Formats: sequence, C-alpha cells, structure tokens
Amino acid sequence: MSVTAPGTHPVGAPVSDEGQDHGVPRPIRDPGTARAVVRAEVDHGEAELVGDPDRPLGWTLIVNGTAQSHVDLADPEHLEFEYVRRMGHVVDLVADPWTPLRALHLGGGAWTLPRYLGATRPGSAQLVVELDAALIDLVATRLPAEDTGLAVTSGDARARLAERPAASADLLVLDVFAGARTPAHLTSTEFVADVRRVLAADGVYLANVADGGDLGFARDQVATATEHFAEITVIAAPDLLAGRRFGNVVLVASSRPLPVEELARRTAADPFRARVLSGREIQDFTRGAQVRRDRSSTPSPIPPAGFFGQ
Repeated sequence: MSVTAPGTHPVGAPVSDEGQDHGVPRPIRDPGTARAVVRAEVDHGEAELVGDPDRPLGWTLIVNGTAQSHVDLADPEHLEFEYVRRMGHVVDLVADPWTPLRALHLGGGAWTLPRYLGATRPGSAQLVVELDAALIDLVATRLPAEDTGLAVTSGDARARLAERPAASADLLVLDVFAGARTPAHLTSTEFVADVRRVLAADGVYLANVADGGDLGFARDQVATATEHFAEITVIAAPDLLAGRRFGNVVLVASSRPLPVEELARRTAADPFRARVLSGREIQDFTRGAQVRRDRSSTPSPIPPAGFFGQ
C-alpha cells in the first residue's frame, strides 16, 4: 500500500553504479576505525553515513555531529538505539500482530521505525515527514527502503500535520530534532491538539522527548499531552528518571487503554531495561508541571556535549 502527499518522494530505488557516477557520494574508509563513511552536504548542514563494524549492512546516520538513526538494511527489525527499541515495543502492541497500520512519522532520519513497522506489519500505509529534502534524497539513494509501503515528503512537521485529514492515522510518531533539540513549535498544546485531530479515535501518539536533570521539560510535555489524551504512559531508564543523566523519555498517549503490563515486561527484559510509568505514577510525574502553549513553548534542552555523537 502506498501513501500520497504533495511533494512526496518515492523511496526504495536500489543504488546503482550509474547513480554513483552522477554525484552520489562514494564510501570512503575512516582510517581510525576501518568503517565505511559516506559524507554529503544536505540542506541544513552535513550528513554522514557511518558503517557499523558489527553489521555488514548496518549504518548510522549522523547530521551535524548528532547521531540521528541506525539501520540495518539486511534486518529492518534490528533496533540499535535503546529508545527506538522501546518505541518498537509500542508498535508491536498497539494492534494485533501483522495488522497493517496507517502511520504518520514526523521526523525522518534514516526511517528506522518506518522500516521496522513495514517489516512487522506488511501492508501498512506510512508517510514520513522530513524537513531536509537533500537528506531524503541521500537516504533514499544510499539506504533504500524497498517494499515497505513507505512514502516520504519534505516540509515542516507541523505544517504537514495540519494538511492531514482528520482521523487518518492509527499511529503518529514524533521524533524531530533540529540539531540536537526538538523545535519549540512541536512542544505546545496547540500542536498536540492537531495530533489528536489527525489520529483515529483509538489511535496512539508516540513521542521521543529528550531531557535530563529534574526532567522539567519532559514533565511539561507529559502534562501537555494529558490535555488531549485520557491514557498516558512514560517509558524511560531508571537512572534517567532518577535525574542522574540526560536521555530519551518515550511518551505514549491514547484515548484507549494502553498495554502497560506487557510494555513493562518487554522493557524490563531489554539489554538496557526501562521503567514504565502509568496511572498514579503519571500524576506524580506531572505534579507542578506546566502545559506548554505556543506563546510560551521552548525547544527541548541542550544535551551535554557529545551525548548524541558516535
């Protein structure tokens, strides 16, 4: 199944020698690590694709020094980053196994989660929104996503969201970073209201929230989501929740009950285990938090130096 949208780019074309002869960046070897590296100028800086020494067809996408995605072309079900593994658990549990979903992904990177969803739920209709058109072209050429039902469009995430029909998505994923921060206009209650509009009545909102310390930004994001969704779950590493480091908080929201117990079992069994907060724990987590509005919203916090590097 395919998705159409204004400005949509087809994906899945294989890389050919002819394409490489017409300006597609060629891999080089990093002498320090013996890893293949592809470097290219994109619309908003420089992108690198760095080969994974442990996976012959594995690549990490780095944009302006920030690691954005990891993909394995031979195994789209492999999820390297711990927060993406947690998102993958949610994708597994939002519907019966193999059931196709209508998914809207705000934030592209190398399309890790869309590839996963395409592999585990064949026939899903997926649209990815990525601001950087040149980055889309790089990923489509070097890391093709074949037979995924995936389409990609360039543009601002909030503007593209506003164009989507009501109740047109079963799953909506927010994973947008400008540099290493989520832009302010994607952190407000007005933005989440439009997320709710685009989701089906029983749809699920899944957001990557980067924060550290007392998690003030993440707490505000969860409080903002509670204005629009009756069911909220948070997934995060115990040391992150304890304020001992910077990291990724996964926010899950819906108007229907969420599979909290199974999520807790799966995340506890991961190599990097996580806690799942729900119910009263969410009330405690958001105590004193503020709902973010357009007039007062801010980007996510600046991460420590080197946090997103590879």
